Amino acid sequence: MAAAAALEAVAPTGVLWGLVQDFVMGHQEGPADQVAAELQFTAFDEFRSSLENPEPRTRARGIQLLSQVLLQCHSLLLEKEVVHLILFYENRLKDHHLVIPSVLQGLRALSLCVALPPGLAVSVLKAIFQEVHVQSLPQVDRHTVYSIITNFMRTREEELKGLGADFTFGFIQVMDGEKDPRNLLVAFRIVHDLISRDYSLDTQGLITVWPPNDPHGIQREDLILSLRAVLASTPRFAEFLLPLLIEKVDSEILSAKLDSLQTLNACCAVYGQKELKDFLPSLWASIRREVFQTASERVEAEGLAALNSLTACLSRSVLRADAEDLLDSFLSNILQDCRHHLCEPDMKLVWPSAKLLQAAAGASARACDHITSNVLPLLLEQFHKHTQSNQRRTILEMILGFLKLQQKWSYEDKDERPLSGFKDQLCSLVFMALTDPSTQLQLVGIRTLTVLGAQPDLLSPGDLELAVGHLYRLSFLEEDSPSCRVAALEASGILATLYPVAFSSHLVPKLAEELCIEESDLARGDGPTKCSRHLRCLQALSAISTHPSIVKETLPLLLQHLCHMNKGNTVAGTSEVIAVCQSLQQVAEKCQRDPESCWYFHQTAIPCLLALAVQASMPEKEHSVLKKVLLEDEVLAAMVSVIGTATTHLSPDLAAQSVAHIVPLFLDGNISFLPENSFPGRFQPFQDGSSGQRRLVALLMAFVCSLPRTVEIPQLNQLMRELLELSCCHSCPFSSTAAAKCFAGLLNKHPAGQQLDEFLQLAVDKVEAGLSSGPCRSQAFTLLLWVTKALVLRYHPLSSCLTDRLMGLLSDPELGPAAADGFSLLMSDCTDVLTRAGHAEVRIMFRQRFFTDNVPALVRGFHAAPQDVKPNYLKGLSHVLNRLPKPVLLPELPTLLSLLLEALSCPDSVVQLSTLSCLQPLLLEAPQVMSLHVDTLVTKFLNLSSSPSMAVRIAALQCMHALTRLPTPVLLPYKPQVIRALARPLDDKKRLVRKEAVSARGEWFLLGSPGS
Repeated sequence: MAAAAALEAVAPTGVLWGLVQDFVMGHQEGPADQVAAELQFTAFDEFRSSLENPEPRTRARGIQLLSQVLLQCHSLLLEKEVVHLILFYENRLKDHHLVIPSVLQGLRALSLCVALPPGLAVSVLKAIFQEVHVQSLPQVDRHTVYSIITNFMRTREEELKGLGADFTFGFIQVMDGEKDPRNLLVAFRIVHDLISRDYSLDTQGLITVWPPNDPHGIQREDLILSLRAVLASTPRFAEFLLPLLIEKVDSEILSAKLDSLQTLNACCAVYGQKELKDFLPSLWASIRREVFQTASERVEAEGLAALNSLTACLSRSVLRADAEDLLDSFLSNILQDCRHHLCEPDMKLVWPSAKLLQAAAGASARACDHITSNVLPLLLEQFHKHTQSNQRRTILEMILGFLKLQQKWSYEDKDERPLSGFKDQLCSLVFMALTDPSTQLQLVGIRTLTVLGAQPDLLSPGDLELAVGHLYRLSFLEEDSPSCRVAALEASGILATLYPVAFSSHLVPKLAEELCIEESDLARGDGPTKCSRHLRCLQALSAISTHPSIVKETLPLLLQHLCHMNKGNTVAGTSEVIAVCQSLQQVAEKCQRDPESCWYFHQTAIPCLLALAVQASMPEKEHSVLKKVLLEDEVLAAMVSVIGTATTHLSPDLAAQSVAHIVPLFLDGNISFLPENSFPGRFQPFQDGSSGQRRLVALLMAFVCSLPRTVEIPQLNQLMRELLELSCCHSCPFSSTAAAKCFAGLLNKHPAGQQLDEFLQLAVDKVEAGLSSGPCRSQAFTLLLWVTKALVLRYHPLSSCLTDRLMGLLSDPELGPAAADGFSLLMSDCTDVLTRAGHAEVRIMFRQRFFTDNVPALVRGFHAAPQDVKPNYLKGLSHVLNRLPKPVLLPELPTLLSLLLEALSCPDSVVQLSTLSCLQPLLLEAPQVMSLHVDTLVTKFLNLSSSPSMAVRIAALQCMHALTRLPTPVLLPYKPQVIRALARPLDDKKRLVRKEAVSARGEWFLLGSPGS
């Protein structure tokens, strides 16, 4: 043989012969593939004596060894060698049954040969079909047969197709009776390939296979999906499969119902009218019964999906001129069986009938038109017949379902739309619902109006005016109808996008008039009584700002309203100004979807807000009320949100235009771009400005910390130095904190390089100088905290040094508690600076890295710290662990749990609450570890359930509830003690505490009872 010559030179014949004899005679009990690996390939003569041995077991071991050699060397065989080997193996198929498994292994190796001559694949399969009773073989050998067939189908497809039905018959004979799931998965793939590659099929034989009940480690779902792919691969199975599916659907077995309905759903994708025609009445009867009578929501859902697929199948079939329209007759049957239930006074089967009709209507435009045109008049009539609000709500919800289905289909001619003939009746019905006293009916009416408005050309100008009027009225409902008010605002936003002219013409003027009334009420001092209406007007203005043309009307209104509150004798409180800012922020969020609107908002609102703030910061003899209000912390925070939201989505080019004006405003006092910029003094927040001017650095922070990273900030070096100086100014904590946050936000975004290193060195020097002594220690600590966070987020090397400095402050008598709370800031997400939305550099795993780098040092510091300092370390550790992803914490839990339990004894309620919040999910996710400390947990949780802090009492009771997830035998000894102790919080003065106590005590009562 060709391959033998090369190898015989390497291995002496005697050695090869010894290997063969040792294995064949049973002296070598190692696996055959190991022996074959040593042999690689040898002359056929070396195997001759074992292959011709009269003892079947010896022959079997010889053929086994040869087969293993072939599996490793089949790519080296020549065509002539393959022919001889196949003839030999085919002949051995007639041998003793002990030999057959080894023969099949050899044929599997030969089926992989590239040099296989034409015709031999057919010859091998015929020999297997004729000589081997496959189902009497073990599972592994049956799997080998399937592998041979798979290999030949992949490489010799045309030859096998030449066998015609003989190949299909032979394969059915091979797999008939197969029950092993591992083999069935392969067999189903073969059947699928037979069908998809157009082999000659005997479909009746194939359809007899059904998945076994015992999966042997293979998921039952895998078998079902494999068989379903086969059954749904060709329409030729329909006459045998559909009766079987109907039988399974009508059975009492839930899983059989589900599987059959899902299979029917899949088959409808390839079946046509021809295959379904004879079975449609039976299929409809089975599906209808399951929806009307089933106690399982899953069966109902699958039944509706199957009905939808059936209707879709009938809809897409191409009809001949003389053919019967099965879709029309099928839908007529559905209508006949369902529509009378819609008219029943008790409305018992109204919803099942509506679901069936909607499932069919959702399959195609034809089906939707047919059903809608028949059902909609009936539902409209029933709505007017019934007088009770709950019945009308049910009918309107059904109408809403059919209207939603209409949105799926497009119509070129508006006269062809089925709803065109009912639009007047539908609008009248919806307006009746919107004026009904029932809140639930109003809610459905609002949803229906939204869907009607989404239909093109369905609402006339008059209808739109009425709709806008109703939405305006509903937006100002009293406090007892908050859900209707919210729904009306949401609907206004959706419809304003579709009909901006109608809302600009009819709603915006009404809201503008309402604002004028509110301003006069505020001027008269009626603010507290009119506050809610004022807030609703602002909410309505922001809700409808969903279209660029409307934004150009609502934004000036809001800004003008804010300006008017700054004039005359208007008494504007903090809440009123914050409400305006919140509305502006909501408008800014809606403008983010459109770049043009985003830029319009930015260049209109930001200068106006800055002008108002600058005006308020100017020193005057008599301050207006609003000027004082605008400089309050809460109002400035609301303005920060507006400016940040308006900046984050700016393109780099537009942002560069804006930053060229705003930074010089704060550094140089350049007010030329502000409206109404005739201020009585200079604006110099960083020089000798007043406390009010310095507070406006928060607005600068909101802007520059929300810019894209690619935007170059002018005068950056000067700006960073000014921010650094202001951050350590002790006269105004608000200003110094805003400056520190702004400095940190700019550091985070700054590219690595010499300039960044210079800024960091300046910051470190400033921090160390401030922390050493003097009145600025608190401000220097705040700067350290924010700079550390900026560097932690971006994995900067200096972050570890600054974190160590922060840990060192845990032992500081003055700053220790604040340093412990600082770890919460380092691990949590901010809302105004250092956010992903604001383009900050935030690494995805920064919390995990911080935990790995610093928690060991915290633990060592705790053990080495004096007793009076240990609470600071516990608080810092608790903050870190509380904000750490639980999958990261669980592996470290055994080493850290003792510290967490000690933290529960800390008198600081912040530490207690943070630790309880950390322990509760761990009780659910790591019960085995937590059960080792159950005595300590029960004692400490019960003690904390009477804490002076309500939040701690609630968290402790929630942990007591979570304790019941631990193994029951561990908890039973504590059951009487816990039940007695939890009786006390049942009388707590706070309702939320009593609620948690009832829940926890109930779980402990049930502990150990049957079924718990």
